Amino acid sequence: MAATPRFRKNAVDGTAPGAPAPGAPAPGAPAPGAPAPGARAHEGGGAGGPDRKHPVDEKLPPLRMFTSGLQHVAAMYAGVVAPPMIVGPAVGLSAKETAFLMGASLFTAGIATLLQTLGFWRIGARLPFVNGVSFAGVTPMIAIGKDRGHDGIAVIFGAIIVAGLLGFVLAPYFCKLVRFFPPVVTGTVITLIGVSLLPVAFNWSQGGNATADDYGSTTNITMAAVTLVIVLALRKLLRGFLQQIAILLGLVVGTLIAVPAGITDFGALGDADVVGFPTPFHFGAPQFEIAAILSMCIVMLVCMTESTADMLALGKIVGRPADERTIEGGLRADTLGSAVSPLFNGFMCSAFAQNIGLVAMTRVRSRFVVAAGGVILVLLGLVPVAASVIALVPLPVLGGAGIVLFGSVAASGIQTLATAALEKGENALIVAAAVGVGLIPIAAPGFYHAFPEDLLVVLDSGISTGCVVAIVLNLAFNHWGRTPDVPSDPETETADGEQPKDPMALPVAH
Repeated sequence: MAATPRFRKNAVDGTAPGAPAPGAPAPGAPAPGAPAPGARAHEGGGAGGPDRKHPVDEKLPPLRMFTSGLQHVAAMYAGVVAPPMIVGPAVGLSAKETAFLMGASLFTAGIATLLQTLGFWRIGARLPFVNGVSFAGVTPMIAIGKDRGHDGIAVIFGAIIVAGLLGFVLAPYFCKLVRFFPPVVTGTVITLIGVSLLPVAFNWSQGGNATADDYGSTTNITMAAVTLVIVLALRKLLRGFLQQIAILLGLVVGTLIAVPAGITDFGALGDADVVGFPTPFHFGAPQFEIAAILSMCIVMLVCMTESTADMLALGKIVGRPADERTIEGGLRADTLGSAVSPLFNGFMCSAFAQNIGLVAMTRVRSRFVVAAGGVILVLLGLVPVAASVIALVPLPVLGGAGIVLFGSVAASGIQTLATAALEKGENALIVAAAVGVGLIPIAAPGFYHAFPEDLLVVLDSGISTGCVVAIVLNLAFNHWGRTPDVPSDPETETADGEQPKDPMALPVAH
């Protein structure tokens, strides 16, 4: 008997390619209960009638759109401004120039988010997908521009432009990797995304700056705990729209409580300009150096891998699974946003996984809500004084809310793993090894210190290493060299004596 063919694009139920399943209607005939031709089905399932749009495509009332979008901005703000806050001083920029970089990063993150959510042509995932400055590029950017001032920034920007354009060209091919992400892989990666983000929340809860005198103080940690309790209580007690913005309300209440505690800094509000535009090429024309370009191209591949995993995670959460075309559009938005970002003095853009946790928790799945957040980001980049208002939220308060947000992502991964048939074959071993390797950079940050610096871009990302391990082990245990098992029950054989379809055949999105 011939082995069951693998990687079949339309063999998901054991039927021959192109043939209707047993009991299915003839080609061209509507399925029982299906909407009439021309009617738009509710893609997400559930009640609402055939004409109701998928929740991803719904437009909420203006007030709900704004407040829900602002909640996304509040969740990602610290992550957007942190990389320029680190890179600016490292390359020798003044405090004012570093603040300019932070405003430019907000502006370009808004543009990249609009590309993702609204999109045009075949650019954009058209999911509630938030883009911002990637942390993966911080270490190589510091190595490229350290103590070189404006020249260092110009070289960094030149390398990002080239890496972005390369990624844009590779997107149609890179997206085909979606076939290597069955539930055992996606569940592992989604879990790692959430677990990898939790240390960020813990760091914020301690104060965010390990060199500060009050880092890890009882005041900071108590404030984080109070915010966590407030968010949980609001989620339990509130209903409807107020429950959906419980994170935003928790941040507001936590910030108000933090004022008498003395951990709210109003200095940025007084020093900020009312209006400011990220002048193109503010630090000079981009410069192109081969070593810098190679480093940032590696970072781009890492970002594309993480974005692919994030889109798969978000697709499951919102009820619109990300297929190859969705991932291709999302990667094009990522890479185009990265290529355009340096024109306005911004850095490489990639997915923000913390916002996936916010979608999972609030269950507000509209991409237009996140687009509203993108508009707010653009405005914050143009009005620095408005950005400083968001910056009033103390990091311990943000850390308390972050524990819930990032934990929600890990919980979504666990839910996906529950569908991965861990009792069959070596699936449990795949998860164990991938999670173990993915946790190395978190549990032992200096584990790879002796490795070449270029490799650290990949090795220091637990999401990337765990993803690669899960994919390779899934192929090794479930596909390479595998022969179909002989069924012990004659009733499981097909009518013509052939063995049933391999249950672990890789799924391919259509």
